[in-house]
Amino acid sequence: MRIDKYLKVSRLIKRRTVAKDICEGEKIQVNGRIAKPSAEVKLGDIVTMEMARHLLEVRVLSTPNSVKANEAHLLYEVLKDEKRGQLEE
Repeated sequence: MRIDKYLKVSRLIKRRTVAKDICEGEKIQVNGRIAKPSAEVKLGDIVTMEMARHLLEVRVLSTPNSVKANEAHLLYEVLKDEKRGQLEE
């Protein structure tokens, strides 16, 4: 499955177009390599997302084409979830 679709299906990112933009901004890694939106993701892969003040690392557990919202969290295992401190002004 494409990483942009996986991020949307798993509800890690709400819209596929946003997932595509984030991938193009080089904020997503799959197994330690920067991922383009078309990068394939499979079971066991480690996906790392770096947002402004948030780092999220998950292991892919399943890649279905669709899933109910209340079951989306079953598609991945959170390995790291860090919120970075506020910048001092």
